[in-house]
Amino acid sequence: MVNGNKPMNTRKLATIAILAAVASLLFLLEIPVVLFYKLDFSNLPVLLGTYAMGPVAGMAILFIKSLLGLLHTTSQGVGELADFIIGLAMVLPAGLIYRTHKTRRGALLGMVVGGVCATVAGVLTNVYLLIPFYAFAYGMPVSQIVAMGQALIPGLDTVWKFVLAITAPFNVLKWTAIGVAGWLMYKPLSPLLHGRSSGLGNGQGKPSR
Repeated sequence: MVNGNKPMNTRKLATIAILAAVASLLFLLEIPVVLFYKLDFSNLPVLLGTYAMGPVAGMAILFIKSLLGLLHTTSQGVGELADFIIGLAMVLPAGLIYRTHKTRRGALLGMVVGGVCATVAGVLTNVYLLIPFYAFAYGMPVSQIVAMGQALIPGLDTVWKFVLAITAPFNVLKWTAIGVAGWLMYKPLSPLLHGRSSGLGNGQGKPSR
């Protein structure tokens, strides 16, 4: 029994490593959206790995991705820390929901709940971590960052108004894009992720693992 499990464990570790490497590469491909917010799909491999191997594997992929991000960080690791926190807010609920309900509906529910949690985490990390850090790093008052938002949306005179009007919608867009991509890609990639012929449905509403 132990020997029979070793190949599976090795395959799982290899899959985690590959997905983390892909996530790290995607982290470098950013699409400017609004102000200093850029869209990237680095958490897509994290989501796929979470659904294929569970939330613990998803957290491992996310952690490795964050560690690799430190090799080319431009924020002294603060950006990578925030990304890890936000990613964790997505991985845990999405993975736990799908582990309990391995159906298409469960997968979709996990993506929605995970996206909402990640959006909330994104708002909080911006208010209490990212915006204060960048204001300090660039030697500018937080009010100057808020003023950037005022140029787009008049009336944004506080950090909370800034993040609710700009950061939150950006995160909704980001996690919707990742969720849709994950929804479309998981079934075709499922055999590769599982190391055998399996998918998001096996005719009975549950994928074979």
